[in-house]
Amino acid sequence: MKVLNLYAGIGGNRKLWQDVDVTAVELNPQIAKIYQDFFPNDKVIVADAHQYLLEHFKEFEFIWSSPPCPTHSRMTKINYHKGQEPEYPDMRLYQEIILLKYWYDGKFCIENVIGYYPPLIPPLQTAGHYFWTNFHIMDMGEITRGIRSDQEPIASKHFDINKYEIGKAQGRQILNNCVEPELGLHILNESKRNIQPELFK
Repeated sequence: MKVLNLYAGIGGNRKLWQDVDVTAVELNPQIAKIYQDFFPNDKVIVADAHQYLLEHFKEFEFIWSSPPCPTHSRMTKINYHKGQEPEYPDMRLYQEIILLKYWYDGKFCIENVIGYYPPLIPPLQTAGHYFWTNFHIMDMGEITRGIRSDQEPIASKHFDINKYEIGKAQGRQILNNCVEPELGLHILNESKRNIQPELFK
């Protein structure tokens, strides 16, 4: 299966995938290098994932996208009360949903945080995430990431990034941005089911 993994980070969602030919797109070269170390057989491209999707979406059988989430997050309201000015929500999220829903023939999954506003396009919600897909996902309940720690070393049950020259704050953010590998595998497996209820009516 040819898979496009957008905004790939260090590959949390990808960790348990097998028998896939993955192209990963990550804008930050340092993070892309860590991804490549973990997944040496994947093709890693340092580029703008949003633009890459528009130019290459027809080349893949399955697409996973995790567009930037800070401007949609419920943390936005918390930060506002701490003095941070509001900003426009990053609408690339909805651009990608619409593009894939109407122009893409394969299976897709777009993942994002649970937002502070009612979603403009109804998602599926499971494991503390919003998902927009063209296939059904069985609910996984809540999943604890177990990486939100102020202790050294930077802790994750799936990835050890302590050997890389990154700061503590950046390292924690990289790990917190990871989708749990079990969730990534569950969603890929769900996309392969032959009988699917019709979504996006």
